[in-house]
Amino acid sequence: MAQKFGNGRWVQEGFLDNRVEGTIVGRILFAVIGPVDVYLRGNFKPDIAGQVIQFRNPRFEDEDLAGQIIGDMENPQIGTVNLISFDPHPNLAPHPYIEWFSARKNHYRIELEPAEAWIVPASDLSEIDPISRTIREALTGLAIERPTQEPTEWV
Repeated sequence: MAQKFGNGRWVQEGFLDNRVEGTIVGRILFAVIGPVDVYLRGNFKPDIAGQVIQFRNPRFEDEDLAGQIIGDMENPQIGTVNLISFDPHPNLAPHPYIEWFSARKNHYRIELEPAEAWIVPASDLSEIDPISRTIREALTGLAIERPTQEPTEWV
């Protein structure tokens, strides 16, 4: 299942940190759910690799419908990066694009307008550093565990 979060309106803000090669940690604030910590295996694409990005969505709506659609979203989000870039496709206008697969193989995607995401300047990293460190320490062990196999009815 792909979830675009109600055309982006259920994503308020967040940050993602790719300063440790091979991993991305962060926190995203969703409608109804609140803050969700993120630990993904992989890297940003070269245009923003090794950076910390922040984003804020002016179209955010904290509506009850979000709870019905994304209320069972894994929290924390542990998974694998598919594509995170500010310039995701050569045939499209550059724009922030965040896409990953959770450990349960759920597919998530956030697309933003260019002005809604930015690389965090070094002068502002002191606010993000302790949060990134806490998330990394708390979720590293879970990220290397293999997800449990979902029961199947196939014979």
